[in-house]
Amino acid sequence: MTVVTDFPHEIRVIENVFIPMRDGARLAARLWLPVDAEQHPVPAVLEYIPYRKRDSSRGRDQLNHPYLAGHGYACIRVDLRGSGDSDGVMVDEYRPAEHEDAEDVISWLSEQPWCDGNVGMMGISWGGFNSLQLAARRPPALKAIISASATDDLYVDNMHYMGGALLADNLSEATVMFAFNSLPPDPEIVGDRWRQMWHERLAGSGLWLETWLEHQRRDDYWKPASVCEDYSQVQCPVMAVGGWADGYTNAIFRLMENLEVPRKALIGPWGHKYPHLGVPGPAIGFLQEVVRWWDHWLKGKDSGMMDEPMVRVWMQDSVAPSASYEDRPGRWVAEEQWPSPRIQERSYVLTGHHLEEGPAREPERDVPLQSPLSVGMFAGKWASYAAVPDLPFDQREEDGGALFYESAPLQEDLEIFGLPECRFEVSADKPVAMLAVRLSDVGPSGEATRVTYGILNLTHRDGSGNPQPLEPGRKYRVSIPLNGIAQSFPAGHRLRLSVSTSYWPLAWPSPEAATVTLTTGSSQLLLPVRPPRDEDAQLRAFGEPETAEPLEVTETDPGEHHWRVSRDLATNVSVLEIANDQGAFVIEETGSHIRRATHEWYSFRWNDVNSVRGETRTLRQIRRGDWGAEVSTRTVLTSTPTEFQIDAQLDAYELDDQRGNPRVYSQNWHRAIPRDLV
Repeated sequence: MTVVTDFPHEIRVIENVFIPMRDGARLAARLWLPVDAEQHPVPAVLEYIPYRKRDSSRGRDQLNHPYLAGHGYACIRVDLRGSGDSDGVMVDEYRPAEHEDAEDVISWLSEQPWCDGNVGMMGISWGGFNSLQLAARRPPALKAIISASATDDLYVDNMHYMGGALLADNLSEATVMFAFNSLPPDPEIVGDRWRQMWHERLAGSGLWLETWLEHQRRDDYWKPASVCEDYSQVQCPVMAVGGWADGYTNAIFRLMENLEVPRKALIGPWGHKYPHLGVPGPAIGFLQEVVRWWDHWLKGKDSGMMDEPMVRVWMQDSVAPSASYEDRPGRWVAEEQWPSPRIQERSYVLTGHHLEEGPAREPERDVPLQSPLSVGMFAGKWASYAAVPDLPFDQREEDGGALFYESAPLQEDLEIFGLPECRFEVSADKPVAMLAVRLSDVGPSGEATRVTYGILNLTHRDGSGNPQPLEPGRKYRVSIPLNGIAQSFPAGHRLRLSVSTSYWPLAWPSPEAATVTLTTGSSQLLLPVRPPRDEDAQLRAFGEPETAEPLEVTETDPGEHHWRVSRDLATNVSVLEIANDQGAFVIEETGSHIRRATHEWYSFRWNDVNSVRGETRTLRQIRRGDWGAEVSTRTVLTSTPTEFQIDAQLDAYELDDQRGNPRVYSQNWHRAIPRDLV
């Protein structure tokens, strides 16, 4: 990582400005501006997220926004309504009020004396989502966006559901927002009203997990903010960015295929991080690419960006399995358009225990399967947040509870790029059942590295808008898409397709232990095979990662990170424990002392599908001088055959040594939500 201190433009920082909304509320923003912007107005770049500009996102903001401002842009980090130092209460994500506020922010930016009227919007995760959503709303001043680690479909490719199956990341994300929404604004920004604002948030934000569980199918709750409902609404250029270790890359393929505006795709080996901070590496000089994008679309300069291929991705080499990687070896490859006519579908039929190219050479055979709940304990996270080790481990640990089908050793290297797919003929003995499929790279020693995977709740076989129960014993043709990937399989290695009826805790199990029967001979794996091309070696090299000077912080507690799988043979209870304790530190420029910790536990008892349990706990603390606040949350999610059950607790304390750090707010929730074929 190269720290840049000498920029083309000298900058100034405005710690806070309040932006008025149409209803009189005010949103808090931090600004980085070229010092002469009022004499020579520049385009504005907006990042609009709920993650507290004053403290939680301050470190990342410090790396990014001064860098862009130093290249001649006015950069603005806005706290969403109800977050950080902004007015109001936040009650959900991506709702119309959030978008209306963003329109007001964009209009305000375009009218400032230091802005030339052109606005870009960028962000990762939440900020990537609402960048796409605002592009579809088409505020006049918004000229282009960069959307990283985001999706065009809030139901299909988000952390809530996958193939109609409930993801454990639904609980994780609800936990994250439970903690963020319960924190107070900073009195140095909002003054004496901080306490009133805090209590309004504590009492009003609600239990988001309940809302998300009330919408278990792709209904009208998910559609309004899903730009896939009408891609033609997006009328400005789009750069879509993601990583193979993340959970959001599938949307990039859809955006490239369906948008009708100038667009670029960039996918590296990274998890849920900006590419200049990407883990696994190699990280790249992403901020240089951002400057090139904005120079082209906001300043009208010919940066060469649009002369390059539409889609550029990291073709991953074969590696031994590991739950964490510092780097993933590979090379950059590109396609001029998507879908690419160069990529051809290759079919492998499931026969016996083998994957065979071409038509089946053995008769069809029905193979029943009921996997143990332990399949999935080494699956890693739905999206790697770089809180390693959160990647899938050796698949031999999982395949004992699965059916698997393996190719002969490859006679030559095989490279795939795109979205693999399984087309199966199946039946089940229960009205609700699921399948998880995994494609692995098996080395000569037998080690199996998961390359990609897919999950389907079989009641969603014809779509998630109107799922239908299975008729026990009836055979169905189902399609199970696997996550998009670019992967090289060396000669001598084998392809392995593994099939299981559970994948806990990545996905919540079906309400009853179901046996699914797979018909081999008529079931197949389809791979998008990409022939290498000489032009890939001529691609322009990315620069080394660059940032502005890092935020100065002093660590006071190192914290702890671990993933632990345990099994008590006396009780037959297995537990995955995840500790993401970020310790404590001081932000020197504000004097704020910050502590953040999250713990998660996912457990089950032997083969009892209704013993599965997810529990999360968070601790958030902020203090400065004689002011401070601490919030702790606890959420437990369990289920019966007919309902999901949530038990949650929230406790808030004012940190005042003279008063003994009194608890100032406490609330408990118990909610039961009917299962809807999930």
